[in-house]
Amino acid sequence: MSSGSVAILGLGPGDPAQRTPEVEAALAVATDLIGYFPYVDRIPDRPGLRRHASDNRVELDRARHALQLAAVGARVAVVSGGDAGVFAMASAVFEAVEHGEASWRALDIQVLPGISAMFAAAARVGAPLGHDFCAISLSDNLKPWAVIEQRLRAVAVAGFVIALYNPLSRARPWQLGAALELLRQALPGDVPVVFATAVTRPDERITILPLRDADPALADMRTLVMIGSAATRVLERPGGMRPWVYSPRGIASS
Repeated sequence: MSSGSVAILGLGPGDPAQRTPEVEAALAVATDLIGYFPYVDRIPDRPGLRRHASDNRVELDRARHALQLAAVGARVAVVSGGDAGVFAMASAVFEAVEHGEASWRALDIQVLPGISAMFAAAARVGAPLGHDFCAISLSDNLKPWAVIEQRLRAVAVAGFVIALYNPLSRARPWQLGAALELLRQALPGDVPVVFATAVTRPDERITILPLRDADPALADMRTLVMIGSAATRVLERPGGMRPWVYSPRGIASS
């Protein structure tokens, strides 16, 4: 059995203060760091740490590389933003294990959680995830757009608060606008929509608008878009302060 290991880490939304002590400890002993360029760049260099940064859309190649290194004794840290289990590298690593070398199943593989973007964004504005909620990626790179539409309709009608990941990019400029238009057909126009960009980072930007006025131009790939349910409340505050948004824990029976 190899003495190597794979720690799949969530680096949180951006501020190093929001990384867990468990994640920091794993980074401190890693011999090899693997991940998407912006996430690898978050980790300071140090002697003895080999860095293997790669571009987006090569998650399975990245995962196989991590497993190959661990199989020959490396202590590998695979890094993702937010939480590694939410639209990130943990799933890719286990997919590579399933379809890869039989010996990989005996490796020491751990998933270490981080603060996901939806939790960081929710904390900034109040408590919008106070009742049932879901997370949906708007990227149609790995699933058909028709499936995304089906899921959006279902959860909107069911009364879930919706956290939208990967809302748009240069290669996918129209999906968020299409999603908002679909949701306008299922939800009241005054449902709050939160655009939370670069949460916890110096260039953080948060905008709260009613669904009827939600503009996809407010988002980029650093943005978490959160759509309230019909029960979600907006609490206005004095002096131009940003309102609080919360979803009551209870829903009255009809």
